[in-house]
Amino acid sequence: MHSAADRSNSEPLPRVSCISHRSRVGIVLVAVLALIGEGSTEWAVAAEAEGPPRPSPQWRVSATVNYSSGSYGADSKTNIVYAPMTIRRIFRDGDVSLTIPFISISGTGAVRLVGGVPTRTGSVSGGIAGTASGGAGRGKSPGTTPLSSSTTDSGLGDLILRGRYYLMEEGDFAPLVALTGRIKFPTADADRGLGTGEFDEGVGVELTKRLAARWLAYLDGGYNFIGDAPGTDFHNQWWYDAGIGYDVTDNLHMSVFYEEYRALVNTVNNARDLLALASYVVTDRVRVTGSALVGLSNGAPNYGFGAGLRLQF
Repeated sequence: MHSAADRSNSEPLPRVSCISHRSRVGIVLVAVLALIGEGSTEWAVAAEAEGPPRPSPQWRVSATVNYSSGSYGADSKTNIVYAPMTIRRIFRDGDVSLTIPFISISGTGAVRLVGGVPTRTGSVSGGIAGTASGGAGRGKSPGTTPLSSSTTDSGLGDLILRGRYYLMEEGDFAPLVALTGRIKFPTADADRGLGTGEFDEGVGVELTKRLAARWLAYLDGGYNFIGDAPGTDFHNQWWYDAGIGYDVTDNLHMSVFYEEYRALVNTVNNARDLLALASYVVTDRVRVTGSALVGLSNGAPNYGFGAGLRLQF
C-alpha cells in the first residue's frame, strides 16, 4: 500500500468540479510523463555526442499479496485480500507503472478499496455518510445502505497508472525530490463493493535523504481528487507519510512509516497507521518483500500484513 500509503482538525478542503479536477490532474500526469521522456531524450543526445552506448531499457515486475482486517468503527469486520501485479518501466529521470490487482472483500459494503487502500465509504448504520441525496435500499454499491451481514466478493480491482519524475538529485544537504501523478481507472465492480466505480486522480511529492552510511529518511505527501459515485459526496483526500529506513545488511533494508489519509466520509476518523517494510535482495534481478501494518484509528485496518516478489530485467 506504499504509494501507499495515507493519510482532523483542519478545515474541509475545497471541492473541485469533476470535469475541472480530472482535466487539471490529467494535465499534471501528462506533464510528469512528458518530463520523464524529455529527460531521457536529452540524456540520450548527450550520450550519443560523448560516445557511450545507451543502456538497454529496465523493467520491473512485482507481485504481492496483502491481507488486512478491521472493524472501521462498525460492529462487523471487513477482511480484504489485495493482490496487485505492477509492471514498471524505469527511465533515467523517473518511471511509469501500471498496477493490475485481484481483490477479495468480505464485508457489508461499508469499506472498499480506493486506490489500493482499504477505505470506509459508508456509515455504520443508516445511509451513506456524506451523501448528497441519501442511499436507496441495501447493497454494496457506494450509494446504498450497507448490508446487515457480511458477504464475500472477488474480482478485478481498479487499474492504477502512475508516473514519477525525479526533479532534483540528492546533495550534501538537499534530499532527492520526485514528483508523482496517478490515475485510478474504475475497473473494479462497484455494485459488488470492490471499488467506487469512478475515476480518481492524484498528485504528490516524494523526498528521500540518506542520513548516514546505513540510515535513510522518507517524507511523502499528496492530494487525491476522489470521484463521486451516484448518491455520494466524498471528500477529496490529502495524505502524507514519514519514515525512517535502515540497511541491516548489504542485502536487507527495513523501514517504518507513519501514515495518515484524510477520511472520505464524516463518520470515521482519518486513517492513521504504522507500516513496517522489509526488502531482501536475493540476486541482482530478484528481490523479496514483506510488510506489517498496525492501525491507529477507526479509519484504518486493525492490522495487515503482506509478502511479495520483484523481478528486474
